[in-house]
Amino acid sequence: MNQYSDESKAIESHPAWLQSYIDSPEKQRQLYKRTLIIVVISQIFGGAGLAAGITVGALLAQDMLGSDSFAGVPAFLLTLGSAGAALIVGRLSQRFGRRTGLAAGFMTGGFGAIGVILAALTHNVFLLFFSLLIYGAGSASNLQARYAGSDLATSSQRATAISIALVSTTFGAVAGPNLVGVMGRFAGSIGVPALAGPFILGAAAFLLAGLVLAAFLRPDPLEVAKVIRAVKRTDEEHVFVENSNNVKIQNRGIVVGAAIMILTQMVMVAIMTMTPVQMKHHGHGLNEVGLVIGIHIGAMYLPSLVTGILVDKMGRTAMAIASGATLLAAGVLAASAPSDSMMLLVIALALLGLGWNFGLISGTALIVDATHPSTRAKTQGTVDVFIALSGASGGALSGIVVAQSSYTTLSLAGGFLSLLLIPVVIWSKRSKNYRQS
Repeated sequence: MNQYSDESKAIESHPAWLQSYIDSPEKQRQLYKRTLIIVVISQIFGGAGLAAGITVGALLAQDMLGSDSFAGVPAFLLTLGSAGAALIVGRLSQRFGRRTGLAAGFMTGGFGAIGVILAALTHNVFLLFFSLLIYGAGSASNLQARYAGSDLATSSQRATAISIALVSTTFGAVAGPNLVGVMGRFAGSIGVPALAGPFILGAAAFLLAGLVLAAFLRPDPLEVAKVIRAVKRTDEEHVFVENSNNVKIQNRGIVVGAAIMILTQMVMVAIMTMTPVQMKHHGHGLNEVGLVIGIHIGAMYLPSLVTGILVDKMGRTAMAIASGATLLAAGVLAASAPSDSMMLLVIALALLGLGWNFGLISGTALIVDATHPSTRAKTQGTVDVFIALSGASGGALSGIVVAQSSYTTLSLAGGFLSLLLIPVVIWSKRSKNYRQS
């Protein structure tokens, strides 16, 4: 490994202004708080951009193609674009810092939204699909921004920092869909198809998120964290010696954190995707479907602040087990709920969102704990690729399972699949000397 040589270069080449952060824990705390504020502002814009576009993507494709056959393509392209962008944003962040990587991702998503508007104006389906793929970069940046707030956090603050970013996403995610009608009317007033209206909001929101990060995320938290960690490691070089066992422990943390997030994402997306279909088949209207999904999305994000504190206080593994148990309860309840029982479906989907929330925050904290600043962003980007792909797989497989069997089978399968989190966590505990980095 060349980690130590990279750290030596970082120590030798860091600019003079960084020394003040190295020497002052108080300045580090101030930068940590300032970084969180900037991330929160960008996440509010990012959440609005993401939700506004996703709300009408399928409807726009349906309208332009005159068929339901390709209505699912936008969601697939957004997911595919998000997966590819996660990898690129992670590597850009590692090479040039969080500011560059996240700002580039959000701005790319904004240009994708502009492409969707042009596609609607010219009725160009190929431009629409390509633009939706690019639009996915905004989604990837919105998810990866949760890591930026944790770069300068201590091990007892990391989950809380992650949760603050997720909570702030909620404000934009709730506002975006509620502005669909307003943006549709605005689009019509300037000669743009009404269904492209939300993408006007999406373009503005993603571009603003990128500009906020580019202008104000200074000094870059990841760059500061790299140098501080390099200096700290040099000071402790006589005490701590990196060996194969340390590497195995770190790799174990990465694998466990990734496994938790991948499993929870797959289970959540699979059950969530087919719940509206199940409800419509049993006579529930769009308002009822909207209520259930709205409560589900609220449960995904709103508990984050409390979840972050619990993850920091009770431990990552305890909350990962709680995630598995909560998802199991959600699956069993969704499977057993009578088709006409709105209350039970609401509770089941709320538990589904809450279980996902537990898994995402505990898994993210494990990834941050197990990675070094010199490789952290690149590793996080790679993990987010697999999270995006697991969500896409869950959504695709859910339709097949329901078509071949039933919603009950899907819900039970998802619930019991989440129990795999428990042996994963037990395996992680085999290492008694696990260290939080």
